[in-house]
Amino acid sequence: MATLPPEADLDLPPTGALPDSMPDVVDQVARARLYGEPLFALPQDLYIPPDALEIFLEAFEGPLDLLLYLIRKQNFNILDIPMAEVTRQYLSYVDQVRARNLELAGEYLLMAAMLIEIKSRMLLPPKRVEEGDEAEDPRAELVRRLLEYEQIKLAAEQLNALPQLGRDFLRAQVAVERSLVPRLPDVNPQDLADAWRDILRRARLVQRHKISREELSVREHMSLILRRLQGRRFVEFADLFDVTQGTAVLVVTFIAMLELAKETLIELTQAEAYAPIYVRLTYTPA
Repeated sequence: MATLPPEADLDLPPTGALPDSMPDVVDQVARARLYGEPLFALPQDLYIPPDALEIFLEAFEGPLDLLLYLIRKQNFNILDIPMAEVTRQYLSYVDQVRARNLELAGEYLLMAAMLIEIKSRMLLPPKRVEEGDEAEDPRAELVRRLLEYEQIKLAAEQLNALPQLGRDFLRAQVAVERSLVPRLPDVNPQDLADAWRDILRRARLVQRHKISREELSVREHMSLILRRLQGRRFVEFADLFDVTQGTAVLVVTFIAMLELAKETLIELTQAEAYAPIYVRLTYTPA
């Protein structure tokens, strides 16, 4: 009787194409190749093992699961288990498992031995106990384990019924743009120097040749700048200088502005790099 081994190399050629190693056949095409040799017809005595296809209608996760199934299926009272009937049904199932998979039956055989022991202890006379105490039930430990297993199994089923990510729903990912408070860049000292040079350049264009002695007060110009900034949110840096009053007044005004910035009474800012410089008060006038 011919049997196709599992490691056989079955290579079906495309329609109308023959491998190079095939013999000269005119009116037949190989159905398959076995160990490199062409097969032009399937063997008549091809043997298919009986366990090639198995269907398991009921699968149990262990001995306790099987015992609980037998008890609940027949509506037995779990606190008063009929050990003879349950043991008979359990051993019948174990015999079927052992005939197919001996390694899987090992765990079930251990429980079968425990059931037989409980059944034997129930046939013996109960041990003497003191008056008022109940005799120990050989099934007590088994009942405790079955109740605990049933509670854990029901909890697992409830958890499995909850919606699970990837099985029942998918996580939605949405990009949310957060609105941030715009932070104005700090004034670069080089930008401040360039602005000052621009003021001097403009002052030279309208300077007057008038010789006079004039005493200028830095404190007085500090007060003038503060008064000009009151009630206004921003004032452009160049608007604080009067280019018609000469270079001396411009220098004192610039020194007064630096003193105010040093004492944090005013703030120099700009919207972006190379943008116009603005001046504002750092406090709210009373």
